[in-house]
Amino acid sequence: MDSKDLMKTTEPQKILSVSALARVEGEGGLFIKMDNGKVTSCELKIFEAPRFFESLLIGRNFHEPPDITSRICGICPVAYLISSIAAIEDACQVQIPEYIWNLRRLLYCGEWIESHSLHVFFLHAPGFLGYPSLMEMAKDFPKEAAWALQMKKAGNTLIQKIGGREIHPVNVRIGGFYSFPKKLELRSLLDILKRGLDYSLLALQWIGLKCNFPDFKRNYIYVGLKHPKQYPIERGIICCGDSQFDAKEFEKNFIEEQTTYSNALRWKATDSRSCLAGPLARYHLNYSLLPTFLQEKLKEIGLEYPCHNPFQSILVRLAEIAYAFYEAIRLIEDYEPFSPSFIPFDPNPQTGYGISEAPRGLLYHKYELDDKGSIRKAKIVPPTCFNLASAEDDLKTWIETHSEDSIERMTLDCEQIVRNYDPCISCATHFLKLHFW
Repeated sequence: MDSKDLMKTTEPQKILSVSALARVEGEGGLFIKMDNGKVTSCELKIFEAPRFFESLLIGRNFHEPPDITSRICGICPVAYLISSIAAIEDACQVQIPEYIWNLRRLLYCGEWIESHSLHVFFLHAPGFLGYPSLMEMAKDFPKEAAWALQMKKAGNTLIQKIGGREIHPVNVRIGGFYSFPKKLELRSLLDILKRGLDYSLLALQWIGLKCNFPDFKRNYIYVGLKHPKQYPIERGIICCGDSQFDAKEFEKNFIEEQTTYSNALRWKATDSRSCLAGPLARYHLNYSLLPTFLQEKLKEIGLEYPCHNPFQSILVRLAEIAYAFYEAIRLIEDYEPFSPSFIPFDPNPQTGYGISEAPRGLLYHKYELDDKGSIRKAKIVPPTCFNLASAEDDLKTWIETHSEDSIERMTLDCEQIVRNYDPCISCATHFLKLHFW
């Protein structure tokens, strides 16, 4: 943070300005103005240039969106692959067998592990512990930094084994996979996954006891998936507050808004209230589906259920890392390379809907196909488009309850509030709608 980013006028007015947020994925800034202890302006500015991925898809063959949309993010390409593929399969009325869904779930576990590890240790934990980066933190906590690197490596290795490479996997296709990994190839990963599970539980204990979390709670509208049998990753039904609905009802239950200061759209509940997606929402909606040993570990470190403190989302992310290791081990131990590796199908002039739980939360894809299998319309809503408005609400509440703090203290706290969401700014910026006069 550059000192020139901080401005303070005479009381009763304060202005907090951060030209570029550090340790978030993408480019964004903050501007907050307060008069007499009340926030009169709060802007989480997303100025990274739009990329128009939906427009790129128009007119392309229905086989192309998964590989194109996975380039939206290099951190969570699997999420885009799975949601995109599910939407096209829905349009083409393809029935996918459980053994293919299980392998998709296993691939997705790898992404949860590597993405959550990156955020927790490289972006989020240094702020709680007073370090500018993981490199500085590692000087005092070398063992813990080694856990982070080993966990991230395990996640990447799992993605590579199933997807063909660590970033932007190439082995996933509509209807299934191009080929299935051999049973012995996957079982060779069990040792590193079991070590990763041990590291994740040690890290959960360490962060839970080492970090002092502010006493801060809000009454959120949680949005995410629920599943009757397993903690949702690749499938589920959408929940928003007390409502439940399937993917085709998405746009009837949420509204889209655009601000003048952001190159990303925001999605809210139909009453214009902000929603929270991601680990805290999944934890709230699906706590009972976590294995008993993990529930007990969370109680041991003092994490409540339900938890409404966004600062403690780092603990839930660590719990989800542990869950992803646990689930990956289970899926590999049960794995059999059934045949065929994909289900053939023909294009269908229908609209298809796909949803999954990206590391940051609910990810929605919709494609309308014509009778030749070309894309007529496309819509993609990443979790950051839910979380931007929720983060602003957190910032307003925090500032108004800490109005006597120094500008420097407020700025550090506000940056950490944004990191609570692990916002993938780059994912969100392809949503800008241009209006021409």
